Amino acid sequence: MDTKFWISGVVMSVLAFALGLVVHGLLLGGDYTPLAGSVYRTPEDAHGYLPYMVLAHILFGFAVTWIYRQGKTAGASTLGQGVRFGLAVAVLMTIPTYLIYYAVQPTPGALAAKQIVFDSIAVVLMGIAVAYLNRTPGEA
Repeated sequence: MDTKFWISGVVMSVLAFALGLVVHGLLLGGDYTPLAGSVYRTPEDAHGYLPYMVLAHILFGFAVTWIYRQGKTAGASTLGQGVRFGLAVAVLMTIPTYLIYYAVQPTPGALAAKQIVFDSIAVVLMGIAVAYLNRTPGEA
């Protein structure tokens, strides 16, 4: 694991956390408010679990970097590879996770749909970012 891997892992961890704040704090915060204390933790209770959230984003950032670097196609478009990778992660992880949450907890259907759409967009953006962070010199 070279320096580029470590830099990419850190950048992707920060980006995952930031996009999580945008999606779940800004875009969906109003949707979560009426569910606090019943379906989701209250904001006061959630603060005690912040270290787990940070750890999850660190693991995600480094895992995304590691997996992307294993499947990178030499000579292929960086943007295309990033979009493809982001879509694969969304189909593998994001969409099934929210469908499972919807099936096992009383999440409103509209909220589940928004979570799937917004987080899928975020994961595709992260796919593009990891592709550009890990391109070799001269790749477009």
